[in-house]
Amino acid sequence: MKHLISALLLITASVQAQHRLLVSGCNYGEVAVYAADGSREWSGLEKNEVSDAWLLPHGDIAMAYKYGARIIRPDWGRGNGFTVIHDRPTAKGGENHTCMPLPDGGFLIGESFDQVSYIIELDDSFNETKRIELNGLGGKHSTFRQINKTPQGTYLITQQHKKGIAMEVDAEGSIIRRFPDGKFCAVRLDNGNTLLACGDAHRLLEVDAEGKEVWCVEQNDLEGIKIGFVAGVQRLPNGNTLFCNWGGHGGTSGDSVIEVSPDKKVIWSTSPGKANRISNIKVLK
Repeated sequence: MKHLISALLLITASVQAQHRLLVSGCNYGEVAVYAADGSREWSGLEKNEVSDAWLLPHGDIAMAYKYGARIIRPDWGRGNGFTVIHDRPTAKGGENHTCMPLPDGGFLIGESFDQVSYIIELDDSFNETKRIELNGLGGKHSTFRQINKTPQGTYLITQQHKKGIAMEVDAEGSIIRRFPDGKFCAVRLDNGNTLLACGDAHRLLEVDAEGKEVWCVEQNDLEGIKIGFVAGVQRLPNGNTLFCNWGGHGGTSGDSVIEVSPDKKVIWSTSPGKANRISNIKVLK
């Protein structure tokens, strides 16, 4: 390609199928935005694990950084670096892996400690407005990756540990549903189904409102690609699914971000120059 894609993101399939992307990850070392042609628009160094990041309408980025949550203002003109607008460090002994924007302008985070975790809502200035306590889900690092609030006001949470599953809890924290899998994130789709990124189970799973499996991509289902740790995921308007094939936990060293069609055909994929550690992905307009 004419542009030098920096050794961070190398396109291995049709560039016409690529999207403008916000990427981050565990041991990735930065948060970055790439244009649809593969060129890097902006990046900011971040040594901590960034399992969740969102580009906000006004150009700031909301991000979790393992030990807290931040709103940062990228230096778009220079193409690198940022200013911290709001910062909420998690109390000592805890971790946070979520910073989801909410429709009211606030944010959702999830702070985990050993055997006790909190779903927390913040206003647009990062002041706490709501706290839900959950007990007995696991240790500080084995509970809560991405948490998603549904249009119904419930929360889709995950358990990162080996026997963990995704669950849905109500506004008071009562468990109203358990899913068959889902160790990294669970996303409520427009059709009412739930899309589950299953981490070390090496699969991507969609279930209906009754919990019945309606679609699944297993470790060896994709031609030429072996699936490792399934992390961040996004269902696209055309029905395709974009997901992160994170290489940690003994995972693969191959394609790190994959777009797959409903009939399990690979539309395009990417491979990073430094070992594939992209675990969070967002398609941007």
